[in-house]
Amino acid sequence: MQALSVVIITFNEARNIGRCLESIHGIADEIVVLDSFSTDETEAICKQYGARFFQHAFDGHIEQKNRALTYARHPLVLSLDADESPDETLKASILRAKHESSIDGFSMNRLTYYCGTWIRHCGWYPDVKLRLWVAGKGQWQGTNPHDEYRLPAGSKVLHLKGDLLHYSYYSREDHLRQLDYFTGIASHALFRQGKKVGLLKQWMSPVVRFLRDYVFQLGFLDGKAGFQVCRLSAYATWLKYHKLAKHWKSI
Repeated sequence: MQALSVVIITFNEARNIGRCLESIHGIADEIVVLDSFSTDETEAICKQYGARFFQHAFDGHIEQKNRALTYARHPLVLSLDADESPDETLKASILRAKHESSIDGFSMNRLTYYCGTWIRHCGWYPDVKLRLWVAGKGQWQGTNPHDEYRLPAGSKVLHLKGDLLHYSYYSREDHLRQLDYFTGIASHALFRQGKKVGLLKQWMSPVVRFLRDYVFQLGFLDGKAGFQVCRLSAYATWLKYHKLAKHWKSI
């Protein structure tokens, strides 16, 4: 059986980190936390659960997650966000995966809990993520804040049963704050890449996004929460391009 390092990055996650660390009891052979100098009780909670706790200034989601991997000591790595927890079925799947020596990586479905409702449509589920892999194979890539772990071409990947439970937003205000934060990062990344956006795309993309998520991705089946998710996702699309346009106007 291969030993497993669970790796997490944090910043002021006292509200979530205890639940996350409790959920990996019995599957983690070590817990590694790389923190961005939290000012709440994150460090104390992590140490209470026996985590190896490190700190480094935050310089991007991709950069920080790759840095965190360097602290892992075991042959298998499971990467979690502080607001994520494997359900019991996924935990059993991960335990079985520790006996799989011929697989390079393992994917899983992520199910999001949004303002008191599990979101099973809106393009938010199954939201397949590669979060478990053989140490040293692949790295975090993508464009901040949308990080993605990528294995080398030809790698063998197995999909695990169970859900990674994502406790995303406790209120609409939480969602709006995070939306403003992420669209700021995304628009700046697009600006650095030299990407521009015209008025037609800036105004039509949110409409297309809403119709895709609410109608074609069956967001209406998630009720009031589904409508709010789809509406704010459309708003996020508009806001990202609006901020990008402002970057270009400022030069």
